[in-house]
Order: sequence, then structure tokens, then C-alpha cells
Amino acid sequence: MESQIEQQLEKIMPEDLARTFESAYHVLFQGQHEHMDDLLKHGAVLLRKAAQRFTPTQMVLGVAALATVAIVLIGREMHNEQEEGEAQDISKRDEKPQLAGAGAGDKGKGDK
Repeated sequence: MESQIEQQLEKIMPEDLARTFESAYHVLFQGQHEHMDDLLKHGAVLLRKAAQRFTPTQMVLGVAALATVAIVLIGREMHNEQEEGEAQDISKRDEKPQLAGAGAGDKGKGDK
């Protein structure tokens, strides 16, 4: 009976892991968002196969770990975007004092 159940369960193949990690690499690190559908499809297949093998506690811990990684990556991206925005603001601030300094120098020349 137990062997029949084991035969019915789909095994997690190395190809499943490779496809999922490859899609994640394309989306997260290379910024190729056109691979998002592949990532969701491969991740869902992997999750379905894992759900057949793992206990409920293992599944909860696994999903929590994935959520933690996703939160860290999203936070890192948001932080990078903020730094890029601040860099643009700083360059704008640098231009204003130069213009004000040039105007002040012109006033001094007019007083002579």
C-alpha cells in the first residue's frame, strides 16, 4: 500500500530545481521581467511536488523562507531606487548654489 502511494507521488527532479532557479536568476538579477511567467510556472510545479513530500510544518517553514527571501530582495531593490533618486536630487542641489554664486558675483561687479 505504501509503495503504491510512493509511486503516485511525483518526484522532484533536478531539472525542476534548475528551471526554477534559472527563471529566478533571469528575473531577479538580470532584470528580464519577460521571464516572470516562466518563474511562476516552474515555481508552482516545484511547490506542488514539494507539497506531496513535505509535512505541513516543513511546508510552512519553506514558504516562510521563500517569503523572507522575497522581502529582502524587494527591499534591496527599493533601496537601490531610493539611492538613484537621491543622487539625482543632489545633482540638482549642486546646480542651484552655482547659479546663486554666479549671481552674487555679478552683483559685486555692478557695485564697482
